[in-house]
Amino acid sequence: MNIDQEPELNTFFQELRKQDEQLLIPPFPKLEKKSRFLWWIPAGIAATILLGAFFLPREKEVEPAPEVLIITLVEGPDQELQFHIQETTEMDIWESPTASLLTDY
Repeated sequence: MNIDQEPELNTFFQELRKQDEQLLIPPFPKLEKKSRFLWWIPAGIAATILLGAFFLPREKEVEPAPEVLIITLVEGPDQELQFHIQETTEMDIWESPTASLLTDY
């Protein structure tokens, strides 16, 4: 169905077009320019954070307290027994408690 074939529809739309031509279209309002200084706020915040990161005192690296005490009994000259105590933060060498049974007997 075409609009040209229906005279009633054609006249209806012709009247709408005439009404649209008489409408006054208001001009688009001009936008206000934003302040030029608004970019300073985020830049100031970023600068403060950067300066704070450089000037805040950093914690000094503290050497951890020894967690492992190694006490060994060593036979010295003249068959004297001496204790040797070592402090470390990790266990480098582990010897089973029954290892002396294999070497001594």
